[in-house]
Amino acid sequence: MEVLISFILATTTLAISPGPDNIFVLTQSMVNGRRYGMATVFGLMTGCLIHTSLVAFGVSGLIKQNPAIFLIIKIFGAIYMLYLAYKVFKSDSVIDITSQEVVQKPSIELFKTGFWMNVLNPKVTLFFLAFFPQFLFSTTLSHVWQFYILGGIFIITSFTVFSGIALLAGTISSYITKNRNVGIYLKWGQIIVFVLIATLILV
Repeated sequence: MEVLISFILATTTLAISPGPDNIFVLTQSMVNGRRYGMATVFGLMTGCLIHTSLVAFGVSGLIKQNPAIFLIIKIFGAIYMLYLAYKVFKSDSVIDITSQEVVQKPSIELFKTGFWMNVLNPKVTLFFLAFFPQFLFSTTLSHVWQFYILGGIFIITSFTVFSGIALLAGTISSYITKNRNVGIYLKWGQIIVFVLIATLILV
């Protein structure tokens, strides 16, 4: 339970932190309306199911074949988390929510865009591969089931946050515009999460 709570807290922090996905949801909701923002959210979350399946069956097979390979995956996970922390540290803390160039599309098109935007992004696959194995929580439940449970929690948590962004797009955008420091807080929250996960793996 403690591991799962840690996973939820980490996932929530990362979902709130500015990134291509939630900025895309925010701008689409601002331009096209809440319904279209929600269509984008559904597309993104459906894409997460594909990545969860890839990690569940791929990593589980490796664990069964050779526990040493799993140790290598965990070390890779720690290094990748530190790399992501460094990338966030070097990035600009200003949240860009410019919506002038956002093209209006039907909701089904936005669903497809969100889906393919997620599925075809190799960075998402790498993130799932590095992130999920660090939160396996049971010695009795099969690894496949554990990965699907983590994937389900990740999707529910991200869906809740992204839906809030879609439904409150106007309020959020005006708050970000008025409070420039919010980007700095979210940036450092993201860095702390990545570094904590990497530290827990290494120690």
